[in-house]
Amino acid sequence: MELKIKLVKSPIGYAQDQKDTVKALGLRKIGQVVQRPDNPPIRGMVFKVKHLVSVEETK
Repeated sequence: MELKIKLVKSPIGYAQDQKDTVKALGLRKIGQVVQRPDNPPIRGMVFKVKHLVSVEETK
C-alpha cells in the first residue's frame, strides 16, 4: 500500500513545524503529488498537516 499525497494549500502562515513536515514529505509546490509508503510515521506526518494536503490510498 502507498499513499498519494497532494499539497492543496500553502503552508505560509502556519507554524514552522508544519512547514518542515510538508517539506519532509517532499512537497514543494501547490498541486504537487508524491507517493509515500503507508506506514505509521508517514501517517503521523500526514495527520499533522491534514488541513494542507489531500490523501489517497493506492496499491
